[in-house]
Amino acid sequence: MIEIENVRKSFGALEVLKGIDLTVAKGEVLTVIGGSGSGKSTLLTCINGLEPINSGRIKVDGTEVHAKSTDLNKLRQKIGIVFQQWNAFPHLTVLENVMLAPRKALGMTKAQAEEVAVKQLTHVGLAEKLSVYPTRMSGGQQQRMAIARALAMSPTYMLFDEVTSALDPMLVGEVLDTLRLLASEGMTMICVTHEMKFAREVSDRVAFFHQGVMAEIAPPDRLFGAPQHLETQKFLAATH
Repeated sequence: MIEIENVRKSFGALEVLKGIDLTVAKGEVLTVIGGSGSGKSTLLTCINGLEPINSGRIKVDGTEVHAKSTDLNKLRQKIGIVFQQWNAFPHLTVLENVMLAPRKALGMTKAQAEEVAVKQLTHVGLAEKLSVYPTRMSGGQQQRMAIARALAMSPTYMLFDEVTSALDPMLVGEVLDTLRLLASEGMTMICVTHEMKFAREVSDRVAFFHQGVMAEIAPPDRLFGAPQHLETQKFLAATH
């Protein structure tokens, strides 16, 4: 599980996480919603160890992410993260892009990495695109390639940071369908999203962040149907 205890994070004088407490159980899908600058994306980069924290603790399967003794590269093999921008290598084919990390980080042979990459690209519906270069694909296809690339590391947890926000509205559905598939297969996921319908359908729980605080967390029916916090009510009214 992922355990977050009283985590605080500042950028200079700006405190973006103000004492976050949260536990995500194995197999749970948690979506995180909230306004811009509320700390949602920062939380994901802190869980993955990409950003240091100022105080508190984050543990993944009992390993303290920010302890000096923690091998972050090893830990990150457990925690896949997919960002708004897919950051593919343009000079490599889709297959080569997905093969790269298993070869470099896990020491797989070329044949092993290719088998894993083909499997994950097929999984996300890109079996026809193996030899294509990323620039020849739509944004939605590139984002699905980024998901396959993260899955090729066989992570236990997946973090998704607004993976549809840079996409043309026509392409959002195909990426959300991929996330729905992962959720249905029992992948533990934390999804920062603006897609309220998706959050409502797929989540076990939804967390609402406001100005660096987790103002409210509840099952989707309760959070969307009867939000307790005034700021949650305002936010949801504005998104309808």
